[in-house]
Amino acid sequence: MQKKAVILLSGGLDSATVLAIAISQGYECHTISFNYGQRHKAELDFAEALSTEMGAQSHRVVNVDMAPIGGSALTDINIDVPISGVESGEIPVTYVPARNTVFLSYALALAEVLGSDDLFIGVNAVDYSGYPDCRQEYIEAFEKMANLATKVGVEGHALHIQTPLIDLSKAQIIQKGTELGVDYSLTVSCYQADEDGKACGVCDSCRLRKQGFADAGIVDPTRYQL
Repeated sequence: MQKKAVILLSGGLDSATVLAIAISQGYECHTISFNYGQRHKAELDFAEALSTEMGAQSHRVVNVDMAPIGGSALTDINIDVPISGVESGEIPVTYVPARNTVFLSYALALAEVLGSDDLFIGVNAVDYSGYPDCRQEYIEAFEKMANLATKVGVEGHALHIQTPLIDLSKAQIIQKGTELGVDYSLTVSCYQADEDGKACGVCDSCRLRKQGFADAGIVDPTRYQL
């Protein structure tokens, strides 16, 4: 029987690559995205299109509004999205408090219902080490909790949080995805994309993405506003 996997799919470059990796490993993939009060909803349209285009078995969008909590430039329009980079050792203002914990919890619930032992998430600790919930030790801690807190874990089904990108540079991620046939023109990474999904080209995420394509020696297919 084909193994099932739950893939956290944001519509961005990293999560699209993770989906391609899971498919290449023979998993039956079920994707999940989140409408969490982010600045733009274009990424949800991209995620749905990617899920269909890449052959996922199912796709779900979970509504979990984190905007009332605030504390992040991605969920509070009164906080500017940074365009000048992040100081070393500083947690970026684009960090959304507890976001990966919230998202992984929903994905864990879905995995338990589907009978999946594997969750895939595109966290990366190399290019953007400022996010505390993208570190290997955090993933290991969540995986331990998942096996303690679920019916399937207690019954002996070991649950695994798969992070195939965690030690890769952005260029290496792009090269890997390109090898697997990912169409990166169907992805959006921008923190403040417009309604059509065109990227601003100046936010930290856009600059990291641009540099990744340049370092990989691959033409950047991103649609920019300017």
